[in-house]
Amino acid sequence: MKFIVDNWMLILIALSSGAMLAWPLVRGANSGSLTAQGAVQLINRERAVLVDVREPEEFAAGHMTGAKNVPLAQLEEKLAATVKNKTVPVLLVCASGSRAQRAVATAKKLGYEKAQAVAGGLKSWKEANLPVEKA
Repeated sequence: MKFIVDNWMLILIALSSGAMLAWPLVRGANSGSLTAQGAVQLINRERAVLVDVREPEEFAAGHMTGAKNVPLAQLEEKLAATVKNKTVPVLLVCASGSRAQRAVATAKKLGYEKAQAVAGGLKSWKEANLPVEKA
């Protein structure tokens, strides 16, 4: 007990640094995001469909090879026509991942239970040296 009393500050620092290290893992587990490499595996193994939720101008400037463009504002109306099979994984992507996270909620509401966001969006895709095409 004397050790704890004498070294309370060091113990507090150790606990807080451990919590800061664990925070991204805890946050990432709930977000439903996956890495660019995980996305490639889903595309190859389960025929996942890539849906880019950026605006058409952004999409034309560069997008993942094989991605379909459905802007976030039109996702509810157009996703069913774009991805007819609700059992395949739907990978939602944007520039950095924030719009795709919002799109996941919309897709799940529409019945796409395997909808996931690509963490980091197109930026992380490019950093992983994966193919990008322009319209």
